[in-house]
Amino acid sequence: MNIHIINGPNLNLLGVREKSIYGDSSFDTYLTGLKSKYPAVNITYYQSNVEGELINKLHEIGFSEDGIVLNAGAYTHTSVAIADAIAAITTSVVEVHISNVHKREEFRHHSYLSANCKGIIVGFGMDGYRLAIESLIVK
Repeated sequence: MNIHIINGPNLNLLGVREKSIYGDSSFDTYLTGLKSKYPAVNITYYQSNVEGELINKLHEIGFSEDGIVLNAGAYTHTSVAIADAIAAITTSVVEVHISNVHKREEFRHHSYLSANCKGIIVGFGMDGYRLAIESLIVK
């Protein structure tokens, strides 16, 4: 099974930025543990701060992977283009948010992506990525 994790803008700063919201662990550290928990799953990772690069990656892998875990960061609340890219591909996408976006600013309460995703995992910290993988494994 091949699952691809895609992180959007500013998520390269996990462990450094806003630790009270996002925690103090880097994503690379978390990813190492995640891969060891699922040795039978090929987990690959991509991060970009650029909207078009995220869309290109979705197009590139969206017809061949078994699942995609997507944390589009702030683009979740602004990008019709990423929503359209998800709608255009055949691979299931699970939307993940580390923080509970519904406890934050009002503009974060709406996702353009959710309607095109298999499901949404919100507010469980980095463990949301594990929960998303579990949901893709059981399909």
